[in-house]
Amino acid sequence: MILYPAIDLKDGQCVRLYKGEMAQATVFNDNPAAQGRAFAQQGAEWLHLVDLNGAFAGTPVNAQAVEAILDAVTIPCQLGGGIRDMATIEGWLKRGLQRVILGTVAVENPALVREAAAAFPGQVAVGIDARDGRVATKGWAEETDVNVIDLARQFEDAGVAAIIYTDINRDGAMQGPNVDATAALARAVSIPVIASGGVSRLEDLIALRDCGAKLDGAISGRALYDGKLDLAEALAVLKA
Repeated sequence: MILYPAIDLKDGQCVRLYKGEMAQATVFNDNPAAQGRAFAQQGAEWLHLVDLNGAFAGTPVNAQAVEAILDAVTIPCQLGGGIRDMATIEGWLKRGLQRVILGTVAVENPALVREAAAAFPGQVAVGIDARDGRVATKGWAEETDVNVIDLARQFEDAGVAAIIYTDINRDGAMQGPNVDATAALARAVSIPVIASGGVSRLEDLIALRDCGAKLDGAISGRALYDGKLDLAEALAVLKA
């Protein structure tokens, strides 16, 4: 199981939100490239990047910060937030991203996900962000009636690289991940699932690893910045 340190970008800075609220952002580093380098030096194998402004705007906003991170590290990076057309997908992959994450368009334009996954095998992931089992879009600002598992199953034959599942009510709250819902999703589809939201201590990662369903990875942000989770220790445990 891969541990993905998260770098959430708002106004060019590394921040963490509380339950997806832009008004409740804590700035952890005003130098995203330095933060990316620090995670890489501590042994991270991947980075998970989010353009928070872009998620609301529907188009990339923190491109300069993302590019600075790509220039600063050699490990692969995945990015979500504001990626909603083929030109943007192609542009980011040409720029050096290993994987793009499509969230809002997975609900609003699933054909684009299929087209992108076919054009760029292994480089397109679907981001499913949910409250109480229902998918939210546009930076979590809009609720839908779409069920998480129903949405995921739409892409079973599309060739997407992974599903990144975020429980919004756990994100940034340091209350532990929604292990049951994540495991249920992983059992329901054959697509690799990456858990996001609430990973705040080593025990959370162990619970995800041992949940009875095969998870491809887990994302953690605030806990790494706060020092509640030691990256090197976590990586060692997951490799044991």
